[in-house]
Amino acid sequence: MTEIIDGNEVADGIESELESCVETLESAGVTPGLATVLMSDDEASETYVSMKRRACAELGIESVHAELDPTEPTETLLEQIDDLNADPAVHGILVQLPLPDHVDDRAVLERIEPTKDVDGFHPENAGLLVAGESRFKPCTPHGIQRLLAAADVETEGKDAVVVGRSNIVGKPMANLLIQKADGGNATTTVCHSRTADLGEKTREADIVIAAAGYPELIDGSMIGDGAVVIDVGVNRVDADTEKGYELVGDVEFESAKTKADAITPVPGGVGPMTIAMLLYNTVKAASIQEDVPVSLP
Repeated sequence: MTEIIDGNEVADGIESELESCVETLESAGVTPGLATVLMSDDEASETYVSMKRRACAELGIESVHAELDPTEPTETLLEQIDDLNADPAVHGILVQLPLPDHVDDRAVLERIEPTKDVDGFHPENAGLLVAGESRFKPCTPHGIQRLLAAADVETEGKDAVVVGRSNIVGKPMANLLIQKADGGNATTTVCHSRTADLGEKTREADIVIAAAGYPELIDGSMIGDGAVVIDVGVNRVDADTEKGYELVGDVEFESAKTKADAITPVPGGVGPMTIAMLLYNTVKAASIQEDVPVSLP
């Protein structure tokens, strides 16, 4: 029987454990604060920001939100980040991606104070991750690592294939899997759009992490018997539903689950974990900046 890895359940457990950390901070007079910045009219981005702010409110994290006209220049966004960097009540800053095409993404990510970079995308934090001394693990890869642990999936000595090479998921995920640490020690291959015979690579893997951004790219014929499949993709495809679309992953779920020992669904798999680890990083950021030790789960 294939195990369906419930991201909602695991995320709820982590968030419950974070409550004691928030109480510790509050007893020291500190309320963790997260600033979200939206520079887009994209409906999905607006929804993601709303979900993150709601999760903050439920945990007791103060949420500050800024919306910028997507036609504004990069400098306007940089000035907004400068204001948030200078605000002692803001411990974490999240700029919702993607940004408009004319905005310099790299300049934006580099402008965020590294100790407030709760996405873990600043070059300093990326470097610390590669060195095995991470300050903030990027939320989605960290969430996947925690999902694997919750499902009792051993990574040490296993063959893992990461499909996708983005700076947000693919690259940091591969770095976490090869670390000489818990949740690491895997032999890791990174595949992408230029990989020849992708199925040949994924069929040999004990763990497949699909983060390419292509609807149902990987089907059951590309999964080896007994593999663990983590599906990061959230793709809208046309469907005969009330909304006119449905959400599917990068994995064709029905065929893949006939081969896998464990698999994440879409939605309800990786998504809730991304938010949980954002809260985790915000609490950690408040602890670092305010010099108040907490026992993170």
